[in-house]
Amino acid sequence: MKKLLFGVVLLSSFIYAGEMTTKQSCILSQEGDIIVNWKSYKTPAKVSVSGSFDDVSYMAIKKEGKNFKEILVGSSVIINTNKVNSKHVDRDLKLTNSFFKIMSDKKITAKIIEINTHKKEMGKPKTGTLIVEITMNDVTKKVPLKYIHDKGIMRADGFIDILDFKASKALASINKACFDLHKGKTWSDVAIGFKMSIKATLCDAN
Repeated sequence: MKKLLFGVVLLSSFIYAGEMTTKQSCILSQEGDIIVNWKSYKTPAKVSVSGSFDDVSYMAIKKEGKNFKEILVGSSVIINTNKVNSKHVDRDLKLTNSFFKIMSDKKITAKIIEINTHKKEMGKPKTGTLIVEITMNDVTKKVPLKYIHDKGIMRADGFIDILDFKASKALASINKACFDLHKGKTWSDVAIGFKMSIKATLCDAN
């Protein structure tokens, strides 16, 4: 009986130690650059125009951690608005000169200040919401972005309203510069988002 009890205790110790080792070796790591994208809308039919920025500086709070909160909350970006890229040279010039240069600053900054993770469902991607503090045109707003982490890639998307950042002059300027192409209508709501690589080693992302 004593030998049996000793065997059970020893086996339990090995299992516990194995669980501890697995938990301690769980690592999430950020790799590569972050891609910041946007989608604006034109014409009364609300036709979309998509693009990104070629000059984005990402400052990670930590490159590695045990969960998303450790490596994301506190991380920030600085976006150079002179480097807008819609894959159309004439459009990019208009966006730079008739929109972004009308604002008080040539950069946009954003910082992740909170993350709310949904309960993980077996076999499905990890999802949740990021709260991002965005500063543009000397105005700072908290913006929710819904995220999904699947196969090592995290994508987060949300919306802003240009008018919330006191950018009515910039909006009127780009509408005037593109009046015929936009059929007199440039919308103030803009879809924003980012994409980055976050690899999970020896664990499920959480």
